[in-house]
Amino acid sequence: MWDAISAVMNSFNDFLWGWFMIILLLGTHIFLTIRTKFVQRKTFKAIKLSVTKDPDSDGDISPFQALATALASTIGTGNIIGVGTAIALGGPGAVLWCWLTGVFGIATKYSESLIGVKYRVKTSDGRMLGGAMYALERGFKFKTLGKILAVLFALFALLASFGIGSGVQVNAISNIMNNTFDLGTVNLFGQDASVISIIVGVLVAAITAVVIFGGIKSISRVCELLVPFMAVFYVLGCIIILGMNFDVLGKTFEMIFQDAFSLKSVAGGFLGSSLMLAARYGIARGLFSNESGMGSAPIVASAAQTRNPVRQAMISSTGTFWDTVVVCLMTGLVLVSSIIKNPAIDVSDGGDLTYKAFQQIPVIGTPILVIGIAAFAYSTILGWSYYGERCVEYLFGRGGMIPYKLIFVFILLIGPVIKLDLVWTMADIFNALMSIPNLIAVVVLSPVVVKETNYYLYGNRLDEYDKTKLPVVNK
Repeated sequence: MWDAISAVMNSFNDFLWGWFMIILLLGTHIFLTIRTKFVQRKTFKAIKLSVTKDPDSDGDISPFQALATALASTIGTGNIIGVGTAIALGGPGAVLWCWLTGVFGIATKYSESLIGVKYRVKTSDGRMLGGAMYALERGFKFKTLGKILAVLFALFALLASFGIGSGVQVNAISNIMNNTFDLGTVNLFGQDASVISIIVGVLVAAITAVVIFGGIKSISRVCELLVPFMAVFYVLGCIIILGMNFDVLGKTFEMIFQDAFSLKSVAGGFLGSSLMLAARYGIARGLFSNESGMGSAPIVASAAQTRNPVRQAMISSTGTFWDTVVVCLMTGLVLVSSIIKNPAIDVSDGGDLTYKAFQQIPVIGTPILVIGIAAFAYSTILGWSYYGERCVEYLFGRGGMIPYKLIFVFILLIGPVIKLDLVWTMADIFNALMSIPNLIAVVVLSPVVVKETNYYLYGNRLDEYDKTKLPVVNK
């Protein structure tokens, strides 16, 4: 049965991630880069803003807590296993396409966050709600079309929270733990399941339930503490490996650039490497990693205390910089350089490829990877639980919150025993489906993005308060 389901899902995924999605994503990234006058050049100013408090502004959490929660959902298995999978399926050139998706994606993350905050609403009990669904509903002149697209986005994002947000992440934790420890197997519902997988499912489900039932403030506090630690911890591991592989770094860059634009397979054992495969898997994993164009980060950005939409949009855009331009690039360099230095490494399995690369560090290599994946994946679970909650609230009201959280926790419980390749495929599918209405929103509302950017950013008014009165809704 799993084989039949996988075949159908893979065919649909291949259709979605053909040239259409690649052109749509990169085209939007480039279009918004031009429209915002290359807002990427303001990245370091945005980084400074990200650690500047704005307590006198409306919002539920601080700007940094909003960024940390968004980063928690993006710096995850996509940075580690996802990059390895992209290289295994698309060749080393996928690293460049993944990185380019991040560079140009900064403009898209900025734009989608801007309209998310611009069109946010306030509930009768004082909470902030925003994101693509509210931008589509409130910003579109054609209200019926806007509402339809808003509902579709919320629905696809809700479904994505069960894939990219929970199933993929807990499966990744289980997989790395099984590669490290072996406590045997037990028969579970007629199938063999490892004891480690069962333990991981129970523990992750339990500690996640404790946090997410505490709401956004509970989630953001955990992410605020966890994200800086896990990022520094993992990056240090990458730096150590790159130091060990320093003698082949020149060849690493050469192979990545050559393969990114190659029209035929390269030698050395990489599977099916070509321009199309490198672009497809590099962009797919880049989107999976940084989520630029998906519309996820604006959901939490809309809850931030901010003086104006541009200020928080700039802070949100730094998430893509850290996630893909820095962390994914380092992972890609680590993996490709390790393959060059150790040709015997099996490149057919992205997760195993990453595992073998970190084993090069004596004694501490495996613990770094295990702790890194566990921390990254768990933080992603927390971030996406919030995204899913907001989508449920938009679609069904607050009455749907408790059932959603229970289902989310249940998926974490069974996630470790789900077949991994099917989970990844479903994650890619929902990523693509929720991206389409969100990309329509940022393109159609790009005049609003330009107007706000010119006034606040290029008009040197970032400290000015937006006095627009927010509509109050009953949720």
